[in-house]
Amino acid sequence: MQNTSARNLPRFITSYRAEDAEKLTLRMKNVPGSSRYKLTDYETLQAFVDARRLEYDLIGQKVLKTCCAAKAIKVSSLLRHHRQVWSRECHRLQKAEEQAEDDINQFLDQMKPNDITDTPIFLLQQYGKSLEREREAFRISTVVPVYQLKDDLSFRLSKVDDQQLNEHPSNWEQVKQQITCVKDQQMDIIAKLDAEYQDTEQQIMDLGLEKYFISTSRVVVSSETIAEEVLYADCPYPDLKDSLIQALHSLSERYQDRLQSLMEQLQKIGRFCGWCPDDHQRFQFTVSMYTHDIPNYRTLSVNMLQRQFPNRTRAELMQHERLWDMQRFIQTQIRVMNQQWQRDLKELLDRALVTLQEAKHAHQEELEHHRDRQHQQDICLQLREKLRQWRAQQEEVAKLEAAIAARHQEEEEERLKREQERQTAIRSWQKEKLRVFYLKQQRRREMLEQRDQERLAALRSVMEDQARRDWQRVQFRADMLQQRMKDREIQKFKQQREEQERRDRLEALRKQVEVQAEADPERMMADTEAWRSRLSNEKEFELQRPLYSIDTYTDKQIVSDPRVRAEQAFREAGLHQNQYAKEVLSQIKPPKPPRRDAKSTLNF
Repeated sequence: MQNTSARNLPRFITSYRAEDAEKLTLRMKNVPGSSRYKLTDYETLQAFVDARRLEYDLIGQKVLKTCCAAKAIKVSSLLRHHRQVWSRECHRLQKAEEQAEDDINQFLDQMKPNDITDTPIFLLQQYGKSLEREREAFRISTVVPVYQLKDDLSFRLSKVDDQQLNEHPSNWEQVKQQITCVKDQQMDIIAKLDAEYQDTEQQIMDLGLEKYFISTSRVVVSSETIAEEVLYADCPYPDLKDSLIQALHSLSERYQDRLQSLMEQLQKIGRFCGWCPDDHQRFQFTVSMYTHDIPNYRTLSVNMLQRQFPNRTRAELMQHERLWDMQRFIQTQIRVMNQQWQRDLKELLDRALVTLQEAKHAHQEELEHHRDRQHQQDICLQLREKLRQWRAQQEEVAKLEAAIAARHQEEEEERLKREQERQTAIRSWQKEKLRVFYLKQQRRREMLEQRDQERLAALRSVMEDQARRDWQRVQFRADMLQQRMKDREIQKFKQQREEQERRDRLEALRKQVEVQAEADPERMMADTEAWRSRLSNEKEFELQRPLYSIDTYTDKQIVSDPRVRAEQAFREAGLHQNQYAKEVLSQIKPPKPPRRDAKSTLNF
């Protein structure tokens, strides 16, 4: 720190001169009259800053409101699609439930005891009837009272109004307590039913019946059952019989090894793919609802999974889906392999039986015809060669099927990988598009704000000039009005004086009238009273005329223009800077089309 201060010290050293201090003193004394230093109106600046801050806050609120509205529209659209899918699924589940109930009822109806000693069927029928009675008693004791309470409350609410509710709150408190009591009872009943359901499910699982309902066939045919027909067959050639048994054993061992490897893969994945049974079943049901025929099914299924499992991330859901797909793929492979095993075993067994039959016939022929023994041996050799060729073909077919299965598995993994990359690319593209959209919106707002600022400054300057001219015009009109009032008073006084003089002259004329009148050429050539009054009226009309003619519009003509009235209405509503208001004002036509020579040819 000391080194830094020492290094920056020369920057703060300045040269001092006495005349600079004197100039600074004189300048500070003459601040009000200085043209270089002006006083700052902090109140005006603070008001301007507050107005700008308020305007920016309003813009931010509008943007936030728009974003919230867009998000709400998106959520409502997803919920609408979810409701459509769920309504279709409910209809399908209801039909499945009805079909299952019909099958069970039909099965129970078809079961008829053979005799009196067939007690299990009687017990099963009695148990079904007892279950039906218990279900009906449960409905009467739990469901019917709730519907009765609902109807009673609806009837009461339809008979009373808000005033009666406020007048007797104690009665409605009792009703609320009764509703709360019924709700607690229903919750206890639901808890008991849930406990009974768990106990029943546990009892069924303890019986070990799950192995009979597993979709993947895991039945492995033992070598004893496979070779029983061959072992006890009557074959005169032990070598042929041993080769057939060895072929059956080798076929069983090959398929058992392949099934064992698939079962190990399936055990690694687990029955529920690492999740609890309830979550896995909910996951399966949710994914099965959104089939490929639904538009945008992938987005809807992922959204519903995120709603069903809020505590799990999207990556965990995708990983569980991949494990589930792999599990189904392995189960399909096991099922196909079992079918192939049964098919190959049946084919080999048929061939072995045919071979044994042929060997038996050959041996009989050998016994009957000792002379043809060599021929029989050749037949046996041919049969062994056929069997060897067939085994070689079977081994080649098995290898090809294994290669095809491995290639299918690799293709499935590649497809899943491409799907994941495509989803990642789509999300990145959407983010980039959203960022570009926000940048465009920001630039557009800045341009609009700059244009509005320039327009505001121009309008303010025009309005200031117009106000100054209007003030001068009003001042001139006031001066003219005062001058006309003075002229009217002077004219009125002059008329009174002339009237008095006229009366005096008439009186003098009456006194001075004589029989003979003297010649008065001046009076004869002078102006008459009517002519003088006309001249005075013309002078007064010239005084009342304006000093100069104004070629412009009057206030009535300006107000009659619909564009001015529309702009005044938008300004009073605070919408004159809105884009919609500008478009509306640009579309309003004037009451009188402008002349062609008055149109501007300049493009701004």
